Amino acid sequence: MTKSSGHIYLIDDDESMRTSLTRMLREVGYMVEDYSSALIFLEKSIPVSPAVILLDMQMPDMTGLDLQEKLLQLGRKTPIVFVSGQSHPHQIVKGLKKGALDFLFKPFNLEDLLKAVAEAIDFDRRQLKRISQDVETKKDYASLTPREKEVCMWLVQGLLNKDIAVKLGTTDATIKVHKARVMDKMHADSLQTLVKKFLESDLGDLTTN
Repeated sequence: MTKSSGHIYLIDDDESMRTSLTRMLREVGYMVEDYSSALIFLEKSIPVSPAVILLDMQMPDMTGLDLQEKLLQLGRKTPIVFVSGQSHPHQIVKGLKKGALDFLFKPFNLEDLLKAVAEAIDFDRRQLKRISQDVETKKDYASLTPREKEVCMWLVQGLLNKDIAVKLGTTDATIKVHKARVMDKMHADSLQTLVKKFLESDLGDLTTN
């Protein structure tokens, strides 16, 4: 089987389950850290990406849902796949509403587990890429002069150069220069790309700062 790239945090109070799952997942190439409780996970784990948390729903010290809630409060975005020996519809609904990607019921087959893990790690990989792009876009935006930020805002709202010139009390030629600098600094090859970056990174929130 081909080697997989990704990190798995396995949290389950059942030692035999942890041992067998850890062995199987390592055999297909995953890095696996296993924890016997949610509290130990919170105390000892270091966030890495791309990763997935394989989380037992029912544990004595802190339930899977409690840990999910805690991770949300901490701003830790590692995707969660819940594992449960019992079906509690209200817990499933609550977990999914709060962002869990999947639910597996014991006993589950290895194929279903690997599929859920692969999808969660792929989700985390895309999530990391989005966050990195967001940071870069905000950095680019911060490099604009105050006037370039004004021009950028009007461009995103669909105004033409001549309309922006009227708004800012300057000439069409001057706006053309500002626009070229905005596009260059924002690494946007088209107005469509500029608008997409502006909206995806919530740059509108920064225009009031």
